Amino acid sequence: MPEGIRHEVRARHEFRGLRTAEHYFTVPLDHFSADGGFSGGEAEAITVFARELSSTTHTEEEARQLPWLLYLQGGPGGRGNRPTSLGGWMKAAARQFRILMLDQRGTGLSTPADRTTLPLRGDSAAQAAYLAHFRADSIVADAELIREALGSAPWTIYGQSYGGFCALTYLSFAPEGLREVLITGGLGPLSGPADNVYKATFARVEARNAEYFSRYPEDRAAVDRIAAHLRETPEYLPDGGRLTVERFQMVGSFLGGNTRVDALHYLLEDAFTPGPEGQRLSDSFLEQVYGLVSRAQNPLYALMHESIYGQGQATSWSAWRVLDDFPQFSPNADRILLTGEMVYPWYFEQDPALVPLRDVAELLAAKDDWGRLYDLEQLAANEVPVAAAVYTEDIYVDRDISLATAASVRGLQVWETADFHHDGIADDGEAIFGRLLGMVRLAAE
Repeated sequence: MPEGIRHEVRARHEFRGLRTAEHYFTVPLDHFSADGGFSGGEAEAITVFARELSSTTHTEEEARQLPWLLYLQGGPGGRGNRPTSLGGWMKAAARQFRILMLDQRGTGLSTPADRTTLPLRGDSAAQAAYLAHFRADSIVADAELIREALGSAPWTIYGQSYGGFCALTYLSFAPEGLREVLITGGLGPLSGPADNVYKATFARVEARNAEYFSRYPEDRAAVDRIAAHLRETPEYLPDGGRLTVERFQMVGSFLGGNTRVDALHYLLEDAFTPGPEGQRLSDSFLEQVYGLVSRAQNPLYALMHESIYGQGQATSWSAWRVLDDFPQFSPNADRILLTGEMVYPWYFEQDPALVPLRDVAELLAAKDDWGRLYDLEQLAANEVPVAAAVYTEDIYVDRDISLATAASVRGLQVWETADFHHDGIADDGEAIFGRLLGMVRLAAE
């Protein structure tokens, strides 16, 4: 067992062809020494949870002999998947691997960070200082300690979206822990500023709006009607927060998906219902919108989102500033557009789950001494087989930025496709996983 970590398995279960084991690891909050290297020395500890997944088509003994695959979830702030059976990419992966589904620090069962737990750290400054340890560099350091605690040889990692960002950090600072790397929709920029990301993102989201309204022309009037209604009539979400026009625009998260984009049409089609005082938004509509716009389940997404682009400079609410160059996204526009992944300061004024964290968010946005997340020299000299799916029309991780990053990583193979959007692995994960795994295995021969 590596120094600075404790490991225990608390429960095992088996159901519907899936075998699970629940792993808890105690790791240092701060992995890094003064010179920036990985360190497992004495430090304040946090818990990191991961669920082992394997197929019952293998005996328990056979499963123990399989190599590990670490899955790095999207986000930031998203907990690991909670599968109830093996399907999609996990079905394909479980034929050859034991899957380790990680709850990245601060999420799920990994010492969660939210409006309830963060005040235990002290004032807003103390909370912001604590959260500075919750970026990709720390996630990767956790993963390396976990790999060693499991007794694993260099393992395979699979990074989706933000998980791909973490994979690039892994390749930068701990490539010796990696056998091969698969990435889907997760080749982010290797340098700043964050403004470059949002200039590209707003343009792609605008194009995706046009595509959507071309597919469902009746929804153009539906969106405008809802916006006009919200300007004049107070409507409230299940948590008591008001649904404003700008919060309604957040349903544009559907636009990033292959199949989810059509679900947006179903959301809009029964938005209104008659009442004693005229047309109101239906409870069904408000409940669904709440699930899309509330950050109660993943507050770290809002708190830490722009910090994933911060390296040596403050992000200073980048998306909010860049929005000035895209007035067509204004909530006051005559024909509003739906938005994507952007995070704005008003989130922390309108979302009840985020209001207590407003001062913390301001401090994180102003932080100008973020450490580096990537080692460009190491990536240029990379020897680990890497294959990445780049989605041509991805509204979350820009295609041009992705290709520039790919060109900076020695040996990285790109499969570019227009057949999928950002959630491609939810659409045909088995085929996508198989293709990428085949690419890295061929490269290793």
